[in-house]
Amino acid sequence: MAVTSKMLAAAALMAGLSGSACAQPASVEARPPITAYKPAFAGQTRAPAEKLGVAFQTTTVAQGLKYPWSIAFLPDGRMLVTERIAGALRIVGKDGALSEPVSGTPAVMSRGQGGLLDVVLDPAFKTNRLIYMSYAEPQADGTNNTAVARGKLVEGATAAIEGLTVIYRQRPAMASPLHFGSRLVFARDGKLFVTQGERSFPAGQKQSQDLASGLGKIVRINPDGSIPKDNPFVGQTGALPEIWTRGNRNVQAATLHPQTGELWEVEFGPQAGDEINIARKGKDYGWPTISYGVNYGPLKTPITGGETQRPGMEQPLYYWDPTIAPSGMIFYTGNLFPKWKGSLFVSGFQPQGLPGGNVQRLTIKGERVIGEERLDMPGTLWRDIRQGPDGAIYLLQGGAVGKILKLTPKG
Repeated sequence: MAVTSKMLAAAALMAGLSGSACAQPASVEARPPITAYKPAFAGQTRAPAEKLGVAFQTTTVAQGLKYPWSIAFLPDGRMLVTERIAGALRIVGKDGALSEPVSGTPAVMSRGQGGLLDVVLDPAFKTNRLIYMSYAEPQADGTNNTAVARGKLVEGATAAIEGLTVIYRQRPAMASPLHFGSRLVFARDGKLFVTQGERSFPAGQKQSQDLASGLGKIVRINPDGSIPKDNPFVGQTGALPEIWTRGNRNVQAATLHPQTGELWEVEFGPQAGDEINIARKGKDYGWPTISYGVNYGPLKTPITGGETQRPGMEQPLYYWDPTIAPSGMIFYTGNLFPKWKGSLFVSGFQPQGLPGGNVQRLTIKGERVIGEERLDMPGTLWRDIRQGPDGAIYLLQGGAVGKILKLTPKG
């Protein structure tokens, strides 16, 4: 049979439609993008929707918390929880009962996003009882900064922190109530990563690229606050030796990859451009020179020059447009949910909420996101997500009426 020009045209049209469908698979995100930026590679945003069909149920473990920010599990299954605005640390019993505030916590600046933020246990907690807290530290001149303190958790008739010592202070301090970052993650080698922000204002944003400033950086320190000799900028004139990465806007979520041991982090974009990165030694993640977001406000003006790529600056592994307000992340490694094993979970603190509850489950292949699922959760304002020692997933709901939810298999 002879092939006519009409047949060729029809075949070309069908091929184009088929290719378009393959290039634009369905995503969990139904909202239109805020920006017109193009991703640097396929799958960098709006990965294909992927439902694994895992049935789960939620149980309220504890309630009555006020503006909680972080959870840390004690060896016996109880939890430490920070309350941001009050600067309080509470112990949550296995029955959900809240202790009185633990005494001996640091004084905090609790305006805006400031207050008592993350809490983690020392890797050798069972023997040394040391805990670490990040917080917004007030200064006498009205400025403030991200700080980290550690002390010994002592429990008797009441609980207290003894020997509280500040081991790290972000420099310079600024008069800003925003962008403290503040996730604390111990690496396998015992070094402590401290994620930070650039304090939001233009003067701080510009310093994200400045190695003489701690703003817009992830830092790496020893547990006592001293500087590891193998940090990337040790000995470099004019550079702060604690710096591990630069060009980070505001990192409020971070965790170790269970196989590689590398630090994965999720940072807030402005309007759009929340992004997942692997925080690698000495790398520049671009803020504010490159971004997949735009400035806040109805005009949606570009960040700096509206660039999304530049040589020498890292591309995010994945980004969201519009924002999910990322606030916590874990790689799931438990046995309660076999189908979820290896998935990356990212909780979001989106005040207005998202369809499905703003908890993202991502399927990771190597260093690419190949599938995304938004869990159908009751509520929103998820401030932290953790895997418990029992293999369940725990979510911390922030806000004035905070609570802890536990996810377990249904049935």
